[in-house]
Amino acid sequence: MNNPKPQIAVIHPNSLCCLAMRTILQDIAPFMGMSHDVDIATYNSMEQMEQDEPMMIIHYFVAAEVVRQNMPFFAPQLRRCIILGEGNEQGLPEGCRVIDIRQPERELLKHFLMIHSNAHTAHGVQMPAKTEEADVLSEREKDVLKLIVKGYINKEIADMLNISTPTVIFHRRNLSEKIGSKSVGRQTIYAVMNGIVDPREL
Repeated sequence: MNNPKPQIAVIHPNSLCCLAMRTILQDIAPFMGMSHDVDIATYNSMEQMEQDEPMMIIHYFVAAEVVRQNMPFFAPQLRRCIILGEGNEQGLPEGCRVIDIRQPERELLKHFLMIHSNAHTAHGVQMPAKTEEADVLSEREKDVLKLIVKGYINKEIADMLNISTPTVIFHRRNLSEKIGSKSVGRQTIYAVMNGIVDPREL
């Protein structure tokens, strides 16, 4: 019998929220030290998850209301849980990790990355340092990327780096090609994964 593949379980009654979380987690999974072999399963309820009978869940991303309704199940494994809140955090155990999913994507990603960073720091693990993949980018492209992920617009980046706006646009085009995405969210993950920017700077 084959060993079961590890899973991340997203449990939220809103299907659109589940799909959005799945997309974000697919982007962020490598940063969290998870291989591409990890499945991301989405469920609208605990009953649905139990019917699926998952064998090896390594992380839960679960709605606050689901945690409250199933505290005997989640209480022993809160270290593996990130609770998806919407300003309704009352009645949750003290010290649990909560992310407000009403935030814009950039802020949401920042909080995911900070949670992971803090977890590593607590266990004496350093954040990612410069990697060979980061060497694909020129030093100027890294400078531009740092400012992009911090939320600056083209003209501000041009002024800060003392270059022209068309030059910034040229670098952004190159960054998108090399990273494989125009998404600022994915570029943010890339920058943190490769030690180009610290999540605390976002």
